[in-house]
Amino acid sequence: MSSVYARRHRTAALGATALLACAAVLTTGTPAQAAPPEPVSAATARTYLGELTVKAEGSSDGYSRDKFPHWSTQSGTCNTREVVLKRDGTNVQQDAACAAVSGTWKSPYDGATWTAASDIDIDHVVPLSEAWRSGASGWTTAQRQGFANDLSQPQLIAVTDNVNQAKGDQDPAEWMPPTASYHCFYARMWVDVKQHYKLTVDPAEKSALTSILSAC
Repeated sequence: MSSVYARRHRTAALGATALLACAAVLTTGTPAQAAPPEPVSAATARTYLGELTVKAEGSSDGYSRDKFPHWSTQSGTCNTREVVLKRDGTNVQQDAACAAVSGTWKSPYDGATWTAASDIDIDHVVPLSEAWRSGASGWTTAQRQGFANDLSQPQLIAVTDNVNQAKGDQDPAEWMPPTASYHCFYARMWVDVKQHYKLTVDPAEKSALTSILSAC
């Protein structure tokens, strides 16, 4: 499955002393870019799509999320999930453990706005299982870890948790974000990631992406 099982924010009540201590370590985030790195343009995505190897989807035999270690520590106490929550939210505050304790997140997949990090999943745009079936089964564990925590590509994005779970490990022939106006951006992200990692596309996936990108 490609859905990201979010680390749920702890909600235990803090005493007055603990609250004072926490206040000393909270950091206020600047307004975020609210998006992963900008993907290639639609024109470039169409070119990339034409260059991708088209073949039937591989087997899921041997697949396990454990073969894509995440979330990795990025710096200090901050792991990949917390970095994306800070990046994609607005006025995000984090505690000493780098957990997001407040902020606002707008999910581009469905347009919903959330104020609790526990309502947010970090989606792998190209799901881990999908990557496995399109080439990652032959990678080393280190390569798969890099893919699962890649902040430099448009591969990780903060979205509504149940929407991400509905996506599962489906490709664009099987699932697209509920917000139709986001389809072009999503297809650009998908193709950009697949091209960067030299992953394959199956015929139905390519057909769906071709149709979406042609309307961008």
